[in-house]
Amino acid sequence: MKKVSFLILLLISSLTSAQEILTLGECYDLAEENYPLASQLSLLQEKTARELEVIQKDYLPKIDLNAKATYQSDVIEIPMDFGGQTIESVDKDQYRATVDVEQLIFNGGKITARKDIKEAELRSQQQEVKVNLYQIKKRINQYYFGILQLREQMALLESKKEALSERIQELESQVKYGTALPASENVLYAERLKIEQQQDEVESQYKSALQSLSAYIAKPLDTSTTLELPKQERYLAADGARPESLLYNLKQEELDQQQSLLSRSLYPNIYGFAQGGYGRPGYNMLNNSFEDFYMVGVKLNWNVFDWGKVKEQKKSLEISKDLIESERETFNFNNRIELEEAQMKINKIQKLLKKDREIIALRESIVETTQSQLTHGVITPSEFLTEFNNLYEAKINQRLHEIDLEKAKADYKIIKGNTEK
Repeated sequence: MKKVSFLILLLISSLTSAQEILTLGECYDLAEENYPLASQLSLLQEKTARELEVIQKDYLPKIDLNAKATYQSDVIEIPMDFGGQTIESVDKDQYRATVDVEQLIFNGGKITARKDIKEAELRSQQQEVKVNLYQIKKRINQYYFGILQLREQMALLESKKEALSERIQELESQVKYGTALPASENVLYAERLKIEQQQDEVESQYKSALQSLSAYIAKPLDTSTTLELPKQERYLAADGARPESLLYNLKQEELDQQQSLLSRSLYPNIYGFAQGGYGRPGYNMLNNSFEDFYMVGVKLNWNVFDWGKVKEQKKSLEISKDLIESERETFNFNNRIELEEAQMKINKIQKLLKKDREIIALRESIVETTQSQLTHGVITPSEFLTEFNNLYEAKINQRLHEIDLEKAKADYKIIKGNTEK
């Protein structure tokens, strides 16, 4: 007997260890990591890195290779006689090849400002992706708690079936000994078949919901996977921050960087340059032979008057900031309404649960009485079934409401912006 008990305990332990336990927080993380949209985070990072590299190259010298050959209809001539010596005129066919180098010395920090804008754009774009990924949590809640409800329905239907089978055995015994009519148990047989139909339907829905959740979290799930029912007592007290709030801040920061670049556009640009070449003629236009030549220098480029263009662009950016602030206020307004509605739903379910407990207590008392009456032949099996079904309907409602309550709390936390595990 001890050996049998040991083997049973060992079997139960192995079955328990084989079951995989999955939490709601783990589903959130897996969905965010594996949802196709998540790949945009790294792609945006790579795209910005390449754009920053291009901007950084503006610090490097600009090198141009130029070459030209020309023939012109006339050239400069100096018709003067210096003691029998004349100045040879330049040939009409001319040739020149040069290398021009230009190096930025000062531009008022425009390159740095452009890099800052790109980095601000990256943070804003990545946050937009995170906002979209955040919405997946609502779908995860739907599938996760839906699976928990289906699991509870399956358990209660099995319990209901076992309880009904016990009544059938009792009734079969009564028919055998002549204390009940021969066809009395048929009503209970039909009801048990109906329960089996319900089990098949719920099991099909359960497997379908598991497949849907599996697709979102990119993790294989089957009936051996156990989803843990989260207890979220701190759903109200915990602080939250929606990703949309950070997105609005980052959009404002992006506009600030654009304003900074506009201000720097008024600064002068200073370049150093050099030119070296070979041709005919060179810099000496009176020398009609091929020669090399060079030139070095510094130049300044400053648009001292832009007709108020930068000023108007800054005003436009200020309007864009106001638009973003309007979006923030609209979001906060809608979010407050959603929170109020979510809290009202939680309050409603809590009231339903209180009534559920009272209803079940009464239904259990009624079923206990009708069960005794059925045993003594006072009522028919159909009358017993009515109260029996009422009891299990009340139990199913209670379990569904308990899971609904936790789902409503999870939804509340998502609306508030708190998804602590």
